[in-house]
Amino acid sequence: MQFLLIAYDGTDSGSLDRRMKSRPEHLEKIAAVKKAGQFLCGGAILDNEGTMIGSMILYEVENREELDRLLENEPYIYNRVWEKIDIRPFRMAKIET
Repeated sequence: MQFLLIAYDGTDSGSLDRRMKSRPEHLEKIAAVKKAGQFLCGGAILDNEGTMIGSMILYEVENREELDRLLENEPYIYNRVWEKIDIRPFRMAKIET
């Protein structure tokens, strides 16, 4: 089952610093999630100036409980980078070319 995560960073003065400090660990852990076949795509959400203000990730997992277990190990959550998180079931379109 696929899930779309859209998360926005905090807006306090330390939010970008928390993101940048957590980023290496986040990228390392998301690489392991990708290797396990659970990360389909994702990246940073930017503001009009190109500053990272959030994230979008498309996961493929068995069910929501498995995603919740996976997110327990997400640095952007336990380091309080993401302030608002929205997770929805998702179905990627299969486009024939």
